[in-house]
Amino acid sequence: MSEYITDNCGMCVTHSIHDAFSFLKSLNHRGHDAAGIGVVNHKGINVVKWLGMVPDINLEVLHRVLGNDYHTVIGHVRYRTKGGLDTLLDGAHPHTIGGRVIEQGNHRIILGARMAIVHNGQVDERYLGDVSCEGLQSDCDTERLLHYYSLFGEDALMRNVPGSYTLAIADIARDSVIVMRDRAGNKPGALGRKDGRKVVASESIAIEENGGKFLEDLEPGTIYYIGQQGGMRREPVLIASKGFCFFDNNYLSRPESVNDGVHVDTLRKYYGEILAEENRGIRADIVTYLPNCPETAAWSFAHAQGTTFEHLFYKMSVRRAFLGSTTEERRISIEQNLHLYPNNANLIQGKRVVVIDDSIVRGNNVKYGVELLLNAGAASVIVLSYTPPVGIIGSDEKPRGCDLGVDMPADDNFIARGKTIEEISAEVGAEVRYLSLQGLAKAYSRFGVSMNELCFYCIGGPHPYDP
Repeated sequence: MSEYITDNCGMCVTHSIHDAFSFLKSLNHRGHDAAGIGVVNHKGINVVKWLGMVPDINLEVLHRVLGNDYHTVIGHVRYRTKGGLDTLLDGAHPHTIGGRVIEQGNHRIILGARMAIVHNGQVDERYLGDVSCEGLQSDCDTERLLHYYSLFGEDALMRNVPGSYTLAIADIARDSVIVMRDRAGNKPGALGRKDGRKVVASESIAIEENGGKFLEDLEPGTIYYIGQQGGMRREPVLIASKGFCFFDNNYLSRPESVNDGVHVDTLRKYYGEILAEENRGIRADIVTYLPNCPETAAWSFAHAQGTTFEHLFYKMSVRRAFLGSTTEERRISIEQNLHLYPNNANLIQGKRVVVIDDSIVRGNNVKYGVELLLNAGAASVIVLSYTPPVGIIGSDEKPRGCDLGVDMPADDNFIARGKTIEEISAEVGAEVRYLSLQGLAKAYSRFGVSMNELCFYCIGGPHPYDP
């Protein structure tokens, strides 16, 4: 479980406030810091954005504040990748141009905006140099993207601004909401149909579990125009040079989702099988996982090895761990959230336990999980990660990390950087093994996806936007 790893974020385009609210609840795992919904008509865009989870605001209140005079709705959930707790509302989406702002403490209302944007991904500010920072309400790249669009239009944005984005722009001067996915398709985007009208969401599951039908993935390098009556037209602008974020499937996406033809839960099942193939010599009495992403992989590994699978850990909160500014804050947050089921004490005593994890980034959670098992009497613990070492120094001598929307900057405190596997194991307090790059490629090949179609920069691969 890659603690404190955040992704910016989840978005949707629908034709009712109720659908946007429901879609965002289905996408809430993609962002717990703030949420927002905007309704669009030819006179203006009304927005409400609030701190916390989607259900932290009452749906009836949204209807009353936003009104019922609209044709399209955009929505967003956010994890911050920059900025502090005191600026969460400034960074929350939708970002707007124009309108009257009403501050209400833990939420903000904007009435009569001219333009609005929701965005999942990250764009380096050096590509937005033509946009002045004067008058901006935040330091968020998304707000600058909106101002870039206001100056140059969507075609220029797609052609001239490399970076990671699945986004939607509402503009009262236009008949349609504009949806774009960058040429690498780094972040997921799903097109669907609900009540006969086209809708968009960051993941297919948001459409499917709310009465819609998933139709296809948004094509990289393509602009979509979602009309007022729910019609759609598309304009391919750039030839796709695919670079989907593999980490999204490993950690962030819900298991039911299908991203660019890859069924997330099935992929994780393959990871477990391949981990078992690569670690045939391991002898274990129990296989478990650090909740929640690796559950399927752990079950698959146990099944392949003929070993007992058990749910040993639980988390107190569905919210992801608090982004503490100090190591001590992070430690306290983990200890308050990660626990062993008390009725499993007899299962653990004297047993050899294998723990499956989705990734080991800074190592804080896995260290604590190992400590809990050993204190409960486990004879030994082995940790298997189905993500290869993150944040290493690449063969090109560049320190790896992420600058495309996952909160893993290259200067982060990666546990694997500059260390041997023995040194990593010593720091974790248990033997650590990783899925190989070949194993990762093998899992994706079962969907007909090659490593050339993925972004795996954070584990040593090429950057999808390098020349």
